[in-house]
Amino acid sequence: MSNIITSIRDWLNRPTRAEVLSLARRAGSGRGLKITAQLLQQTDTLTKKDIQDWRSAHQMALDYLNPNRLRLYDIYADCALDAHLSGCIAQRKGKVAAKDFRLVGKDGKENTEATELLQQEWFADFLGLVLDSTYWGHSLIQLGDVITDDNGRMRYDAVELVPRKHVIPEYARVVINPGDDWHSGIPYREGDFANWCIEVGKPHDLGLLLKCACSCISKKNMLAFWDMFGEIFGQPMRIATTNSPDAAERKRVEDALENMGAAFWGLFPEGTNIEIKESSRGDAYNVYDKRVDRCNSELSKVVLNQTMTIDSGSSLSQSEVHLEIFERTTEADATMAAYVINGRLLPLMARHGFPVDGLRFVWNNAASYTPAEQREIERLLLEYYNIPAEYFTDKYGVAIDSPREAKTQPDRFFD
Repeated sequence: MSNIITSIRDWLNRPTRAEVLSLARRAGSGRGLKITAQLLQQTDTLTKKDIQDWRSAHQMALDYLNPNRLRLYDIYADCALDAHLSGCIAQRKGKVAAKDFRLVGKDGKENTEATELLQQEWFADFLGLVLDSTYWGHSLIQLGDVITDDNGRMRYDAVELVPRKHVIPEYARVVINPGDDWHSGIPYREGDFANWCIEVGKPHDLGLLLKCACSCISKKNMLAFWDMFGEIFGQPMRIATTNSPDAAERKRVEDALENMGAAFWGLFPEGTNIEIKESSRGDAYNVYDKRVDRCNSELSKVVLNQTMTIDSGSSLSQSEVHLEIFERTTEADATMAAYVINGRLLPLMARHGFPVDGLRFVWNNAASYTPAEQREIERLLLEYYNIPAEYFTDKYGVAIDSPREAKTQPDRFFD
């Protein structure tokens, strides 16, 4: 099997154009070659970022002749550690990942055996990477070897992301070293590599994290300034004055102040006065906390398109409107994922021997109904149609023998 991820160590020091073409020809022979995370990866930079760094990184990523996203991805990785942003992304991704799905034929009927092929860990990993492209921008996903498990089901042994710093999506190249000229890269949209790689997102897409970066940087700086404020003004200052000219006595006073700690007492020489100076600075909340709240609300608007599904709300009517906006946002994510699966994943699976030819991926929207809505739909259907008992047995796990001849509740009489 030919992959896009590892085993090019012999080529690391020979990235000429002729050797790149030779590498591609070897990949087409099906010898299990991979272009991978072994591509001389480098450690991400975790230095402090500011708005100027973000602007410079954005400009480098927009360079038409030699686009470079390295610094931008470092900023993205820093932003991804933000707790509020992580919660927003997890809420949006989790809503889609929790949806039920099925593979159906041209007649619209589900092929349960084919659906089970996707009810595995590798597909969950694939779906997660597809949804991540919304935030990180263009993503190149590599499929692993095709294997058969103990139950006789085919599956991919792994699904992984080709390291973004090695991918130049504008020119469809994978470079050996991050920052290399894209002309020396390996093309992945042609030859056998194209049979094992799936692109998600547009080549020039930089993702939602580009918009989130400003708020994340400002929020992190504000929290650091608040910590500094707390160190300076958070505790009252202890001032001691003494009239002793002896340096040893002054040293004893200093040591006593230093070691008072939680006990808050000390033994001082005669003539020493102790004064506790309380801080009068009380505007830290409005300066720092309000700014952090504003950053959080901005992040919620960028990722969730609203605020009240993750922040506190003020009224039921407003929360219902915000929930509807959130539902539309996640439905758009589900539609995008379905396009990728139907247009790119299933054709590759069929080419690799999976029995999915002619099938289509659809979301089972019935699974999104609330229990009350489900019961109402079932009651309405039972009034007009005969539904097999197996449906209720499979769904609720209750063995059904035969219909009752009488109602389960007595008639009610009213005066």
